[in-house]
Amino acid sequence: MKSIKLFAILLFSILALNISAQQKKYVMVIHGGAGTILKKSMTPEKEAAYIAALTEALKAGYAKIQSGKSSLDAVEATIHILENDPHFNAGKGAVFTHDGRNELDAAIMDGKTLMAGSVAGVTTVKNPISAARAVMEKSEHVMLVGAGADQFAKDAGLEIVNPKYFWTKERWDGLQQAIKEDSTKAVLDHGSKKSELLGIKNHDYKFGTVGCVALDKAGNLAAGTSTGGMTNKKYGRVGDAPIIGAGTYCNNETAGISCTGWGEFYIRNVVAKTISDLMEYKGLSVTEASKIALDKVGKMGGDGGLIALDKKGNMTMPFNTEGMYRGTITADGKIEISIYK
Repeated sequence: MKSIKLFAILLFSILALNISAQQKKYVMVIHGGAGTILKKSMTPEKEAAYIAALTEALKAGYAKIQSGKSSLDAVEATIHILENDPHFNAGKGAVFTHDGRNELDAAIMDGKTLMAGSVAGVTTVKNPISAARAVMEKSEHVMLVGAGADQFAKDAGLEIVNPKYFWTKERWDGLQQAIKEDSTKAVLDHGSKKSELLGIKNHDYKFGTVGCVALDKAGNLAAGTSTGGMTNKKYGRVGDAPIIGAGTYCNNETAGISCTGWGEFYIRNVVAKTISDLMEYKGLSVTEASKIALDKVGKMGGDGGLIALDKKGNMTMPFNTEGMYRGTITADGKIEISIYK
């Protein structure tokens, strides 16, 4: 009788652990950019607005997953919410180039087929993530840029807007400040102690991106990233977000990854694909692989963060900045939002 009771207790404990593990299975992770994000610099109203937007985005994607839609549908729906919110550097909240334009980049990738699509430097597409998906599904190409990408999006039936749609006062003021700091910096020796003392670190406010990785009921992963790039960027600069393998990558056999940060360093380190390769060839966990890849960025002088979700529902969201807008939702619908370290 005693042994039966012990067996029953053991069985109950195992079942409880399994239920707990299932509850911790993540089906979606998102980010809204990493950088110098300090609580002391954030008003309660603005913090609440970020939390509300991230929550809405997670709910939108989760609804797709719950209804049996694909992870691609979930990623697109989630990023639409963030692209339409001026708080984030994507879509409506995109930063300005040196010439006072908004040039938008985005990428999406299907972990099941390894199909991918991206656009860079678009100026009239309301939701660049949808343009990226159209490139993936309606063309034989992976990446389209500039006016050609805008025309393709229009021909594909996507919503086209006047470039004025993307104008926001906060981003415009950010451009004026960046131009002012650049002119001040030009007077100083590049990288001098004097520059450091004056706090001239332009990249701190130049980057910001939104991204999402989703795992659907069929066990398929998808990842997407969308950004307005860097404030005051020149010469048609393109960062890592639309470059498959650098800022965005997804493979059912490993993980889906979306990065945010100083793009040049993510490109040089091929961060997203490196994470997948470390998992595939070295058998590392998504957490271990992501840490190694981000550490390499940091050692080279770059900063930012990333989100990653593997095929089993394990996630990680490392960053080496003061903060990163980020959120998760589990298979049972539990939402968690974080901003600061």
